[in-house]
Amino acid sequence: MLMKLNKLLDEQALQRQDPEDRYITDRINWEQYETMLAKIGDAAGYRVTYLDGVLEIMAPSRRPESGKTRIGDLLLIYFVEADINYFPFGSTTLRQEEKSSGIEPDEAYCIGTDKEFPDLAIEVTITSGGINKLEVYRRLNVREVWFWQNQRFSLYYLQEETPVQFVQACGYELIQKSEVLPDLDIELLTECMKNPNSLAAVKEFRQGWRSQL
Repeated sequence: MLMKLNKLLDEQALQRQDPEDRYITDRINWEQYETMLAKIGDAAGYRVTYLDGVLEIMAPSRRPESGKTRIGDLLLIYFVEADINYFPFGSTTLRQEEKSSGIEPDEAYCIGTDKEFPDLAIEVTITSGGINKLEVYRRLNVREVWFWQNQRFSLYYLQEETPVQFVQACGYELIQKSEVLPDLDIELLTECMKNPNSLAAVKEFRQGWRSQL
């Protein structure tokens, strides 16, 4: 199976198309997963997710890459303006062998203090499907996960207990306001994400934040 994945990568079978290229296979052990991570490296632009022996390799299109950059720019403004100590992970691979889970978020942050795993992970999604990323994040104990899809944010917060209504979302509750960043105006952030001009979006966000003080 690993030889097949190597062949796909060597032949550039996952070259970027629009919206996304995704390859999923199963019966991959942890050693094979780590070997694949090492082969792909940081420069290839692929995103690799692993859960219980199932491996997903995705080559995102330009749109999610642009989206993650825009979110990072706007949150940087927020952290500076709100005087919040933050520790960015970027697309660092988060993984834990004993939980049989690994993922590479588009953006991720620890808030207040640095930790082994982030408080907040952000996914920019064009198409749905594939491995259940909320389950991966739950196993890694990531408190909050945002999905940016179809020009809107969906925010999920991990509950300490898992009532019946949260089982389908792997123990996460769909929320309207961030628990990790409670003073952040998600509606303002969303409107600025829709602005096609990056510089104008940053200025709009900063002005909007300051007007709320």
